[in-house]
Amino acid sequence: MEDKKVLTAPCGLDCFNCLIHERNLTDEIAAMVSAMLKIPKEAVEPCKGCRQQDGRHFHLPEGCATLDCVKAKGVELCSDCNDFPCAYLAPVADLADQRPHNMKVYNLCRIKKVGLERWAEEEAGQIRKRYFTGKFIVGKGQAD
Repeated sequence: MEDKKVLTAPCGLDCFNCLIHERNLTDEIAAMVSAMLKIPKEAVEPCKGCRQQDGRHFHLPEGCATLDCVKAKGVELCSDCNDFPCAYLAPVADLADQRPHNMKVYNLCRIKKVGLERWAEEEAGQIRKRYFTGKFIVGKGQAD
């Protein structure tokens, strides 16, 4: 379980399910990411997770303000903070179809409710899948 804890970003993203995580990145996925981000395939480098790379990667060269914040506050996850939820986790429509940033608060709430281990083993993959493939029905939420 330690691996899943280390590979869960403080903001609630499941690094272990990310396409560019070093365990998941294949030549085919690199080509897809390259086309999606309009960057050379060679620029799509495998990621070890934000905690292992101090929030820096090819898509975030300056680092992550959210990671810096949790370090400064001495908490493991944003949901452990007295200011949760804050502007770092605010959802936006920009890039929502490409990056899972709008599911962070939901993930953190589920982690708080069911625990990191259960969320990582039973829920994280399905949450990510529904985020990208599910449909939203007004008044009902997600539909498969």
